[in-house]
Amino acid sequence: MPAIARIDVLLSTLNATDVGTLESIGAKLEQVRQELIELAQPELATRAAEAVAALKRGDVAEFKRSRAYLQSKIGHLR
Repeated sequence: MPAIARIDVLLSTLNATDVGTLESIGAKLEQVRQELIELAQPELATRAAEAVAALKRGDVAEFKRSRAYLQSKIGHLR
């Protein structure tokens, strides 16, 4: 899949983290993290892992900040 298409999928996946169970949201973020590793974006992959950790500890504000950061930075990869 071309990089731009992968980036669009990542953004769609992040947008889908507004709804669902905590487990499904965490799984979506883990998918994003794996894709970022494959796209050679280790800093963003680390931020995705931090978002998962914030979600697991119930830190909603940090989760939302991390998700917004990822959406912004991934959008710039286009």
